[in-house]
Amino acid sequence: MRNARIRPRSGVARRTRLIAVASGLVAVGAIAIPTANAQDPAPAQKFSASQLSAVGSAVRSADVGGTAWRVDPQTRTLVVTADRTVSRAEIASIERAAGGNAGALRIERTSGTLRKLISGGDAIYAPSWRCSLGFNVRSGSTYYFLTAGHCTDGNPPWYTNSTNTTSIGTTTGSSFPGNDYGIVKYTSSVGHEGTVGGQDITSAGTPSVGQTVTRRGSTTGTHSGKVTGLNATVNYGNGDIVSGLIQTTVCAEPGDSGGPLYSGTTALGLTSGGSGDCTSGGTTFFQPVTEALSAYGVSVY
Repeated sequence: MRNARIRPRSGVARRTRLIAVASGLVAVGAIAIPTANAQDPAPAQKFSASQLSAVGSAVRSADVGGTAWRVDPQTRTLVVTADRTVSRAEIASIERAAGGNAGALRIERTSGTLRKLISGGDAIYAPSWRCSLGFNVRSGSTYYFLTAGHCTDGNPPWYTNSTNTTSIGTTTGSSFPGNDYGIVKYTSSVGHEGTVGGQDITSAGTPSVGQTVTRRGSTTGTHSGKVTGLNATVNYGNGDIVSGLIQTTVCAEPGDSGGPLYSGTTALGLTSGGSGDCTSGGTTFFQPVTEALSAYGVSVY
């Protein structure tokens, strides 16, 4: 989440990014614990991969902001997580879109609102918002850092302080929506060790469901939780849909966007968004870091 701009949808401020907007650093996004309130019983029918793919496409076409979805390979269902802003009528529209495959849907509720959330986890400032630094990376002798794509959207310059007087780098790549990663080239002599706080990062990888993971961010510091799903798609509203995300029980709050998800010395992801907070708990989604590393031809160190 970056402290971000709130973008209303149909005249109503609904889902926002996990960014912090400058001038008060208005929060863009936080994350919450799914209450797992399944509204439909588990279907007796076993749905095929092609049917589940079709249901996923139907959920996307329904275009209900505040929803996230992923395939559960064990139950062969499509798990749809809906935040508190999603109405019963909108749930019904998703079920109608799924048509004859609606039995493959498993609806779960999360108590907060899904929104986008800038050493790894330290605060970085654009002219109008704050995010968290993800991972320091390099290509040869040239150094960069990764963060969330909704933070680098618009290719802003970056600073180490909220008054924007100490330059740190310039955005050289950004991918959002669809993906949620961006890269910034260091342009100052600011030190940039390959660590997240005091944790050295030496490799990058893909997490597994059930794995314990840790996140660090400039708003809430360090928190841990478990991976609950892979390849999730989130609709933040206003056309901002991101796919291929890691779903977790880790909490996050505005300004944590872009921060690192890791396990020991292994980099795993970049904070995208979610619902809830670090008082009541949360559900947070992360952009896999391996995709960003491959896209920009860089590596952790």
